[in-house]
Amino acid sequence: MTWSFDDNLPIYLQIIRILKYELARGKYQPGEKLPAVRELAMTAGVNPNTMQKALAELERDGLVKSQRTAGRFVTDNKEKIMEVAKTLAYDEIARMVENISSLGYCKEEIPQLIEKYLDEH
Repeated sequence: MTWSFDDNLPIYLQIIRILKYELARGKYQPGEKLPAVRELAMTAGVNPNTMQKALAELERDGLVKSQRTAGRFVTDNKEKIMEVAKTLAYDEIARMVENISSLGYCKEEIPQLIEKYLDEH
């Protein structure tokens, strides 16, 4: 995966979002061991402390669990991962609806546009 960051948002928050997407997409399976902090940091091109901060936040959210000598693992709670996927999907829908609305379409027209698009593609 290519890590790309926006200068307008703290990098650790962007890392959290990227890792949530990867969990939701199944890149890391429930119970799977995550790569080491330094390895993830090197892959992302960030300072290990920044990656550590992001992982600590994911741990507080219950998506990652730490085992003292073994490293970090994805939660076994599949419902928690599905909840994250749903939240990410809603965020994308909200962004899309906002963009379509700014083009002058009303709330009632948006589902019709989406349905037509899906039928054609």
